[in-house]
Amino acid sequence: MWETSASLGQLITILIMALALGLDAFSLSVGIGMKGIRLLHIFRISLWVGVFHVIMPLLGIVIGQYVSLLLGTIAGYVAGGLLILLGGHMVVNAFHGSMTKIVDYRSWIGISIFSLSVSVDSFSVGVSLGMFNSNVLITVLAFGMCGALMSVLGLLLGRKVGHNLGEYGEALGGAILLAFGLLFIF
Repeated sequence: MWETSASLGQLITILIMALALGLDAFSLSVGIGMKGIRLLHIFRISLWVGVFHVIMPLLGIVIGQYVSLLLGTIAGYVAGGLLILLGGHMVVNAFHGSMTKIVDYRSWIGISIFSLSVSVDSFSVGVSLGMFNSNVLITVLAFGMCGALMSVLGLLLGRKVGHNLGEYGEALGGAILLAFGLLFIF
């Protein structure tokens, strides 16, 4: 019974983190969607964001597992510290703007740069999760699906509305990661 509740708790934590990281993709996608976007571009961008949200945390988990072996017992504190820094950065960045808003989303290079920029956070979280031996398959699939889904929602919402809603989504995602970082440390 203890193992089942621990697995359920880990799954809920991963899903909340995936949603928090997806909010970054959502917020920037709203901005792109407000500029006007075709459905084909929505599909391309969302698919690519989903792929990057699988690759980046996977790389992070592999590196995190290696770092965990090196750091031993203090790995949890390091992982918590990374999440605090990342969450704080997302909150600050939400209100100070971002370079990714000027990327031409219609080109493959633009889509790749956009996808990479909203997935870098997933790499850092992957490093933290690698130190805790999380289920790799569930983690990367949850991150990928949430990243893609949140991109679709953001692009479609941005396409429908005419004012900026995006910065609050990124700030909320950063606050969630900051809270998890504090939980890992304390």
